Amino acid sequence: MYQGSMVALATPMLDDGSIDQAALAQLVEFHIDAGTDAIVAVGTSGESATLSVPEHADVIKQVVDLVKKRIPVIAGTGANSTSEAIELTTHAAAAGADACLLVTPYYNKPAQEGLYQHFKRIAEAVAIPQILYNVPGRTAVDMQVATTARLSKISNIIGIKEAFGTVERISELVSACGDDFIVLTGDDGTARESILAGAKGNISVTANVAPALMHNMCVAALAGDKATAEEIDAKMADLHSSLFIESNPIPVKWALQQMGKMGPGIRLPLTPLDSQYHEMVRAALVKAGAL
Repeated sequence: MYQGSMVALATPMLDDGSIDQAALAQLVEFHIDAGTDAIVAVGTSGESATLSVPEHADVIKQVVDLVKKRIPVIAGTGANSTSEAIELTTHAAAAGADACLLVTPYYNKPAQEGLYQHFKRIAEAVAIPQILYNVPGRTAVDMQVATTARLSKISNIIGIKEAFGTVERISELVSACGDDFIVLTGDDGTARESILAGAKGNISVTANVAPALMHNMCVAALAGDKATAEEIDAKMADLHSSLFIESNPIPVKWALQQMGKMGPGIRLPLTPLDSQYHEMVRAALVKAGAL
């Protein structure tokens, strides 16, 4: 159920920063038509850090209602407060999300035992399937493979989005956590190699603007068709880098604006993409056939 190309959906906003509901509906249809395998709502790319709890819960509910069970909806419900993560996860379960994505607590830098107890407490509090999310470049904490392996034994912790950024880490997790645990990559630049090494799919920023290419690349890689996966991935290579030229989701929201998928709205402290990077991102979009 949770494999292939899973878009880390950007949240469209109006000029005043409010949620653009019409653009959100259009984005959902864009992804379903393009073959996206699952939608991750209100993760990092969805500006979860600047949405209030009511807004966060409302966007998840909107995406669930728009998708209408056609593909899985994974709700981003992580927080650096265990109680807040439980609150968000409870909201997501009530809204009808299929699973939740829970980032490692950021800023407060818990020890490995603290990470274990945090995720264990959330899993015990809310019965919904839960996917861990390790992204040390954002959170300043790295959940070690041994900690993930411990957590994988909890029945409703079903997988991990691993964004450490190396294929070696993916291989270690696949080996340590067993066949029933879903290892996903969260790093577009190494996604192809990670899937060929045993990951089941990619939770992707690039998929926001090149959903069909990302879906097809994942299909090929999951089938072990290295040559086809490489050919498709080459078309997206410049996106994988240029969409991170400034902090995500700054570049991808600008790219989606150029594609006519949303307006320029973004919330402080993030600001629109610096003009010096416009041509770089535009060229990557053209190479991928998105413009």
